[in-house]
Amino acid sequence: MTAAQARRAPRWWAALAGVVAGGALVAVAELLALLFGSASAPFVAVGGAFIDLIPPWVKDLAIALFGTWDKVALFASMGLVHAALTALIGLLGRRRPGLAAALLGGLGLVAAVVVLTRAQNSIPDVMPTLVGTLVAVPLLGWLLRRQEPAADGADAASAAGAVTPRRALLPLAVTAAAALVVGGGARALNASREAARAVAETFRIPTPATRAAEIPAEAAVDVEGMPPYLTPNDEFYRIDTALAVPRIDPADWSLRIHGLVDQELTLSFEELLAEPATEAHVTLTCVSNSVGGELAGNATWIGVPVRTLLERAGVQDGADMVLSRSHDGFTASTPLEALTDDRDSLLAVAMNGEPLPREHGFPVRMVVPGLYGYVSATKWLTELKVTRFADDRAYWSDRGWSERGPIKIASRVDVPRAFATLTPDAEDAVVLGGTAWAQQRGIAAVQVRIDDGDWREAELGAEVSIDTWTQWSLRWEDPAPGDHTVTVRAVDREGEQQTEEEASPAPDGASGWHSLQFTVE
Repeated sequence: MTAAQARRAPRWWAALAGVVAGGALVAVAELLALLFGSASAPFVAVGGAFIDLIPPWVKDLAIALFGTWDKVALFASMGLVHAALTALIGLLGRRRPGLAAALLGGLGLVAAVVVLTRAQNSIPDVMPTLVGTLVAVPLLGWLLRRQEPAADGADAASAAGAVTPRRALLPLAVTAAAALVVGGGARALNASREAARAVAETFRIPTPATRAAEIPAEAAVDVEGMPPYLTPNDEFYRIDTALAVPRIDPADWSLRIHGLVDQELTLSFEELLAEPATEAHVTLTCVSNSVGGELAGNATWIGVPVRTLLERAGVQDGADMVLSRSHDGFTASTPLEALTDDRDSLLAVAMNGEPLPREHGFPVRMVVPGLYGYVSATKWLTELKVTRFADDRAYWSDRGWSERGPIKIASRVDVPRAFATLTPDAEDAVVLGGTAWAQQRGIAAVQVRIDDGDWREAELGAEVSIDTWTQWSLRWEDPAPGDHTVTVRAVDREGEQQTEEEASPAPDGASGWHSLQFTVE
């Protein structure tokens, strides 16, 4: 064994050195992203690019497995992949430290290029990743050199695996801890600062010229365990392609309306707020929602009707679509008629009596009744292009999804939960409950079947609007103890019954009857 071999770091040490150096790269970049914006952080940029490239079925699988935790799962997966790659780079550094340094630097440069490709970033936004790389590369070499051979006079065999704990393990542990604290703290600070700035930038919610109908108490059925009629903002589902919530200063925000129009318009946030506003109760639904899923929410929105701005711009003949664009580059294809008819399609600035939360599109988002969110609910809105379906395609249309996305009739059982155990009340009955929706048509009836019995008419809560969901309940008298199955279906006000035919979310929304099992004591 040569003296050079004797001085090589053990494999476990080299792998750890690579992981720690790679972690330092990310930590420093996250820290500096506080000065540039969350989208400049390498994990955010690379994750966003990954979302753009994956096929739709992967997105559906992630949402089915993790629901609204899909972004957390993606960050965790990216962390594991990053750790594996940097561990391999560290192992290579045992024999070829120069090549390992080059590979780690290359990894950082690739990440910097990806940062630059994101729609919301510019050239200065690559600085956090580049500085992180400049810190990580020499750190890797230093950590590898910290693993010293045994004291003078030891033979080569013992020197090859010798460790000097205080002189080697301590710097590694301190560096690793610093990377975790700095990186984790910076990521948390990035997120918390979003919330703090949202509060600091709150504005006076415009008084709507058109008020929504009051929500009667009877809209919420009296069944323990049912979700509230209006979904609280912090419980409202969030599915979008933005790994970092955009930070948009309302003073810098503007909306451009162009394309097939007689007069192009550009509005500031102040000008938008000066427009007559409308208040509306609208249920939103994600196209990725599975049968019986929870990717639906009901809220009261305040915003400016899109049709008033399109009328001012003057839509030209032949247009049939409006391509909306988000600050982060996402686009949605909304049928023109959905934005110009009498439905409450809004550029929303408030949600449930509060300024629009940043994670739900602050300062301005689209709300369009009757259409799945992927073709209508653009958050962090910056642009409306009046165009044709034949001429332009949107983000998810390019990935095989339907261009128009009308919401299908849906119903679900909320009480009981699957495999729950129910205890009959003093009158020997159990009460079931759930939710149904058919935006732009309304719910006329909900029918419930227990086991293989006859369909029963459920009692409906008061209807607030054809654009909101309807809650239902069913009192089951004298239930037999044991295991049971409940199935639900809905009928809209046009007489169409919810189909039993099962379909997956892609390409235009799931269908089928929701059914689950439960036990009666």
